[in-house]
Amino acid sequence: MPEAVRQQDYVFMARALLLARNGIYTTKPNPRVGCVLAKNDEIIAEAWHVRAGQGHAEVEALKQTGNAQGATAYVTLEPCFHFGRTPPCAEALIKAGVARVVVAMQDPNPLVAGKGLALLEQAGIAVSSGVLETEAKQLNQGFIQRMLYAKPYVTSKLAMSLDGRTAMASGESKWITSPEARQDVQKLRAQSGAVLTGIDTVLADDPGLNVRMNGVDVEQPVRVILDSSLRTPVTAKLLALAGRTLILTCSKEQDKIATLEKAGAEVYLVAADLAGRLDLQQVFAFLAEQQINDVLIEAGSKLNGAMLEQGLIDECIIYMAPCILGSSGRGLFAMPNVSVMADKKNMTVLDTRKVGVDLKLHLKVKKL
Repeated sequence: MPEAVRQQDYVFMARALLLARNGIYTTKPNPRVGCVLAKNDEIIAEAWHVRAGQGHAEVEALKQTGNAQGATAYVTLEPCFHFGRTPPCAEALIKAGVARVVVAMQDPNPLVAGKGLALLEQAGIAVSSGVLETEAKQLNQGFIQRMLYAKPYVTSKLAMSLDGRTAMASGESKWITSPEARQDVQKLRAQSGAVLTGIDTVLADDPGLNVRMNGVDVEQPVRVILDSSLRTPVTAKLLALAGRTLILTCSKEQDKIATLEKAGAEVYLVAADLAGRLDLQQVFAFLAEQQINDVLIEAGSKLNGAMLEQGLIDECIIYMAPCILGSSGRGLFAMPNVSVMADKKNMTVLDTRKVGVDLKLHLKVKKL
């Protein structure tokens, strides 16, 4: 029988979730996990998973105390059951002699999926599950989506004027939003496994798409360019930056591929759609195979419109600046097939707040 949940369990789990957030920029592709060890309602050790390949939260917490016998372990994700880069955490907890384990959620990884909890119970350890489960799922929604549906969680970042324009008719867009908003975008990049853009944006803006946050430990996201016909110039800024740059293409022109790979890119062939462009469904399936949990889209209206029409965007974060660009400016989503109100795309407002002089809108896309 599952162990009854006590009020104090929520307090310690909230602490474990707070610890897990310390790894929000560094654990990719692993989930963010925190652990608290407590005895007699007092914390004796705590830790979080910092980086893939390094110790998991439970093991790091156990290292801090010489005696976990009879303790309760509060973990934001089910302790792992399998050998990966590190030994199973469930076995470590058993060997340490903990009396009880409280977890926020079951691990969606099919290699674990309840097996870790079963192993603990077989060893005579009391187990409670589902404590602050909603908050734990929010922290790792990309990892969960990749494990359950083999696709990453996709967020589109956009900046617009009060009249919904992202750039002038000429394409000029620097800068619509404030320095504070642009710095906030660095945090979005830092917590993403990949930042994705289209070739048109690369040619127009020559973006870096890297994280620029001084003094913060960050695992740089993978940079992804969708480039059906390999138009990416070898002089593109993002090819010279540290970290991985992936170019996804339908083109089989070996000379171009070799030239771009020599310049620092990884070039991958992805299936084309009926129009000869990259099949966007296949793009995200490929990124999931690359163990990318979360994708941040920084692209123009055509690519954003196509992804929204195909139901590939999960959330939008829109920075709205207090300015007017006029009716000739470019819009957010190019969706020429939406012509009647019944076809409109609905969203739910999750959060609104001011960032500098701008308004930041956090929206969840409603799926059919």
